[in-house]
Amino acid sequence: MKMTIFVLLITIIFNICAAQQYTIKFATVAPEGTSWMNVMKEYDAAVRAESGGRIGFKMYPSNIQGDEKTVIRKIGVGQLHAAGFTGVGLGEIAPKARILDTPYLIRSHEEADNLLRVFDQELQQAIEAGGYILLGWAEVGFVYVFSNSPINKVDDIKQLKMWVWDGDPVAETSFKALDVKPIPLSFDNVRTSLQTGLVNAFYTTPYAAIALQWYTQAKYLVDYPLTCSAGAVLISKKYFDKLPGDLQEILVRNGRIYMKKLTEVGRKDNNNALAELKKRGITFTKADKEGIKEYIAAGLRARKMLVGKMYDEDFMKRVEKAAEDFRKNAK
Repeated sequence: MKMTIFVLLITIIFNICAAQQYTIKFATVAPEGTSWMNVMKEYDAAVRAESGGRIGFKMYPSNIQGDEKTVIRKIGVGQLHAAGFTGVGLGEIAPKARILDTPYLIRSHEEADNLLRVFDQELQQAIEAGGYILLGWAEVGFVYVFSNSPINKVDDIKQLKMWVWDGDPVAETSFKALDVKPIPLSFDNVRTSLQTGLVNAFYTTPYAAIALQWYTQAKYLVDYPLTCSAGAVLISKKYFDKLPGDLQEILVRNGRIYMKKLTEVGRKDNNNALAELKKRGITFTKADKEGIKEYIAAGLRARKMLVGKMYDEDFMKRVEKAAEDFRKNAK
């Protein structure tokens, strides 16, 4: 009897081990319990179910594997295989994709969707040239400027000690175009720096402001988004190419499905977060028509400043034209 039970246990363990042949080590800055992680777990469950347990993800949330540049280095040496990236990480892999993050380019969710439809293949090629495969676009959302003093006009921004993500050329250029000298800090040092007064202004999505508790160090929000932050889940091409064809197809197809869901959920979360921020005492300051014109002009300056660094002039003009044409047709 004991021998029979032992044999059964060994058989079960062998079958479990044999079933999962591939474990994708996945990292993200998104905290545990957020929509990002919840949808990623749904994606993982779908992939495991459809592959018969042959492939699945091992998740490393909450920045525990380091910032996005560190994660890219770890993927390069095989310690990790995939990650959820914001524009910062995307820019290290496919610089031209950062045009999506440039200031005041995208002004609605429909415009964001349209630009991805138009330039999806071109951006995928850039990502693949950078050594990765796109599993799905996952929009981070509209980014707002938060501060401890009101920003009623563009000149008010110049007086702030504005945080900028260290090593992010797009964010740094965006604020330079607004005549702001930002203070570069790593992502995980922002909250402490806000508490100590090293910085007194930052930019992020409403949902992230609450999830990261950064909003507790702010009193005001500029109710005109700085940008619509792009995001994506990418996997190392080197690792992806080693997978059987059927598993590649399962990963990519489900990736598109669940990252689209994540974008939709994220948009609802950010809308709800805006309402919640008001309830929690954040004052929203509106930009007038002249202020909006100044912001848009600053966005044009920023994009031109990034020509030759992140993308070429032809690509910039094509993206700007696609955005403007869509906007006119929508009107």
